[in-house]
Amino acid sequence: MRVLTEMSQISELLQRGYERLIQDDAVLAAALGRDVTRQKNTLNLVASVSLADPSVLVSAGTSLSNVTVEGYPGARFHSGSIDVDSVESLAVERARLAFRAQYANVQPYSGSAANLAVLSCLLPPGGTLLSLGLDSGGHLTHGAGASITGQHYRAVHYGLDDQGLIDYESAHELAVRHRPKVIIAGSSSYPRIVDFARMRTIADSVGAYLLADISHIAGLVVSGCHPSPIDLAHVTTTSTYKQLGGPRGGLILQGRDAQAPARTSGLTLAESIQRAVFPMTQGTPNPAAMAAKARAFDLAAQPHFQQTCRRIVANAQSLAEELSRRGFQLLSGGTDTHMIMLDITGKGMSGYVAESALEQCGVLVNRNVIPGDGRAPSTASGVRLGTNIASQRGMGAAEMRTSAALVDLVLSAVTARGDRAFALDQDAKSSAMTAVAQLCADFPLPHY
Repeated sequence: MRVLTEMSQISELLQRGYERLIQDDAVLAAALGRDVTRQKNTLNLVASVSLADPSVLVSAGTSLSNVTVEGYPGARFHSGSIDVDSVESLAVERARLAFRAQYANVQPYSGSAANLAVLSCLLPPGGTLLSLGLDSGGHLTHGAGASITGQHYRAVHYGLDDQGLIDYESAHELAVRHRPKVIIAGSSSYPRIVDFARMRTIADSVGAYLLADISHIAGLVVSGCHPSPIDLAHVTTTSTYKQLGGPRGGLILQGRDAQAPARTSGLTLAESIQRAVFPMTQGTPNPAAMAAKARAFDLAAQPHFQQTCRRIVANAQSLAEELSRRGFQLLSGGTDTHMIMLDITGKGMSGYVAESALEQCGVLVNRNVIPGDGRAPSTASGVRLGTNIASQRGMGAAEMRTSAALVDLVLSAVTARGDRAFALDQDAKSSAMTAVAQLCADFPLPHY
């Protein structure tokens, strides 16, 4: 009875908020409503996003946003934190269970914030890190020049071999030559399995810490569809929204090295990471986001999530095979994950043009740089696709073949007029929009 009473308070508060928004701010309410409609009616093949369950969205919108806390459960710097303590402890425990980790920190505002905290802990200013280059699939926060990590640290980058796979031998040679203190394994646009065991061997050979960034494949790791780095890397980071169906936020995890002594203090590695998040790089966490993370981690541990992840991988392979059959050039020749990378230089257009033309037809992808790209990231020569949301909608191999046909139909109807301008055949556009509408009607967003 008490639980029902407390839940009714949440329901009443959210209902009042909804009614007040409609009454007092029709402009904002209309924009929010339009985006729900847009999400329902577009074929989302963006690789860096997943669908949050409505219970996750509700958790992120609760009155916990009214609470200010600093520190960790049982050691706060503000009063009124008893329920936040319970929520954060629950999120930590669920994260540990889902990832089979010994340590979890659920406070990072994002995957980028998690990476910055870890690097601040493990690497002195000006220290050397080794990571996958941005045009080979790496991430901005792995030492790219446009990121503070590339300006605050000395970044050395390994790349890909002739087959488009990570060149582990080159990574080892670079590690021996430059003696980095941190090696990063992980990517934002690399569609193949990452050999975390081999990366740990490389790190150990030069006395470096290994940081695994699994932001794009966290769901596959949880479900066993990708090898886990938790007990191989010294520290693992991830976003909570790209594949976990969680809120905007980050997460730091550790396995067998959590209680190992840190190399620059008398603390354990876990204690050092704890201090690196607060107070070193963040102040007050977002309690409502931690609640939403707790809900998402619980859902990610369920059999249904594992089934969805298996469908994600199978769908990516089906989509990749059909795109290849239709003449698209796939980087690395295919995929092992949810992600497909296309080199569209042979199509006579930039990634920006391809992305824009597809969006006009209701198909969402994103432009992406590719190895040796002669274009700037704002236009790029590649396109990245992913199967997270399509799989959450229940689509399968047949729908992936249809999706590939839609991509082919639209891009074949494009006449590029530079890297940012184009003309699109209107008959092809109309046919594509009709097909997208039918797909979305046949496979509605679950629970939306």
